[in-house]
Amino acid sequence: MDLQKRTAPAPATELRASDADRDRIADILRDALGEGRLTADEHAERVEGVLAAKTVGELEVFIRDLPAAHRRRDPYVAAPSRPAPGAIPVEPDDNVVAVFSSAVRKGRWRAGRRIHVYAIFGSVEIDLSEALFQYQHVMIRAISVFGNVEVRVPENVSLRGAGGGVLGNFEVDHLDAEDPEAPVVHVDGWAVLGNIEGRPKRGKLVADILDRVQRKVDKSLRKHLDR
Repeated sequence: MDLQKRTAPAPATELRASDADRDRIADILRDALGEGRLTADEHAERVEGVLAAKTVGELEVFIRDLPAAHRRRDPYVAAPSRPAPGAIPVEPDDNVVAVFSSAVRKGRWRAGRRIHVYAIFGSVEIDLSEALFQYQHVMIRAISVFGNVEVRVPENVSLRGAGGGVLGNFEVDHLDAEDPEAPVVHVDGWAVLGNIEGRPKRGKLVADILDRVQRKVDKSLRKHLDR
């Protein structure tokens, strides 16, 4: 066996599909239904296939006969790794503190340019999936001491992380949005005997469908137990 050989990167069509990929295809199908390009039955059948698709190539099959699939896309430009010097104020727009307690920011709220988070023997959840972004760059400075900090972002933004742990865990996913003008969330900080995580939150379409499926399962289970 030649150890010098390297496995060639998989073609783009063979990459695993994300929830954001499924949401994008579902949006195109919804528009095609509204334009009369698809019947209701065709739309329902294709959406079902989108949910079952595993790769990007499998998703593209459902829109290859639609004009949206052949529109030219702008070349991809990576989001800047750090904001320009002076772009983010030193003073925070919001402080989220949990000392022997828990604190949550979620729902429809306005995210400032700088958010300071402190979890001291406590837990903090920062959910940006429905937040209103007024600025392209959002800096989250997190300190966790025997605590837990979780940051959740929508999949259509970029995510960056810089920090570490002292007998703790600092783990922030690296995400690049398709739109180079999309917001960029930076999670910096230190976890001392604690935990700091940054993750994308699954797409709303997929979340809603999974919730409906779970409700159906629960309903069927209740009927079975009532017999």
